[in-house]
Amino acid sequence: MNSLYYLNRETGKLEKESIYQEELLQFLYNDEWVSNKLGKQCLRLLRYPFISKAVGWWQKRSWTKRKIKNFIQAFDINSCEFEKKVEDFSSFNDFFIRKLKSSSRPIDPLKTSCIIPADGRYLFFENFDEKLGLFVKNKQFSLQEFLQDENLAQIFAKGSLVVGRLCPTDYHRFHFPCDGRVIQTKAINGWLYSVNPIALKKNSEIFCQNKRCLTLIDSPLFGRILYIEVGATCVGSIVQTYTNQLVKKGEEKGYFEFGGSTVVLLFEPGRLKFDEVLCQSSQLGIEIRCLFGQRMALALEHKECKS
Repeated sequence: MNSLYYLNRETGKLEKESIYQEELLQFLYNDEWVSNKLGKQCLRLLRYPFISKAVGWWQKRSWTKRKIKNFIQAFDINSCEFEKKVEDFSSFNDFFIRKLKSSSRPIDPLKTSCIIPADGRYLFFENFDEKLGLFVKNKQFSLQEFLQDENLAQIFAKGSLVVGRLCPTDYHRFHFPCDGRVIQTKAINGWLYSVNPIALKKNSEIFCQNKRCLTLIDSPLFGRILYIEVGATCVGSIVQTYTNQLVKKGEEKGYFEFGGSTVVLLFEPGRLKFDEVLCQSSQLGIEIRCLFGQRMALALEHKECKS
């Protein structure tokens, strides 16, 4: 199976992705005979939420903290960024939902900017309709089916789209990209398939099938924004931590418990301009790794972002 590569925004270089439990993903999703037969049977079981809840329960047991140091070393995670000392984590899940020192993720200070909401590998599309083929591998994708709401689908049709994929190795807390007011929330029950590109290549409808949480935000600068968290295999739960309707840029919104996961942002047409470098990589179908707090876009009436 072909390796996965992404563009590192900080270095400007292509890097090979180290995939957690890659052998399992290949077994479940590749096109070999064994995977087509046995993998499909396993997927039918693994997609059920009770499996992910069981994995989540296991990862919260105190004995799982023995895995933390080896995991950090295997995936070259910078422990200097952690708020806690490595030995102070009570379980693997406690490490997984770790908080970072504020100095490790500075928030872009420009008042007219919109920031990256979470560490991850991203695709950016300024026109949802025109560029969607790269996102779903040229297969049909229904915004209405994804949102389960005809009115919201009409509001964001031909708008801008951001897709951020969080790997198990990433910081798994997500944040608000700008100031605003939460005006509507909605939860959509569903399965819990993997959101890794290996899985998406096999089944592009995963985003419409998985569990997801929707938050509609009204921003003075960016208009209405739809913020969607998509669950995935082994994600014990999606936890919302914000308490007020009025939210600030960079404020924590919530976190994903153990597993890989995805955040999706939808903007109304004509409200922002993405950083040019972000769009260039997405036009080539290459994910770009960004960090929470980095500048993502400017309100459209202001000058274009510089890389």
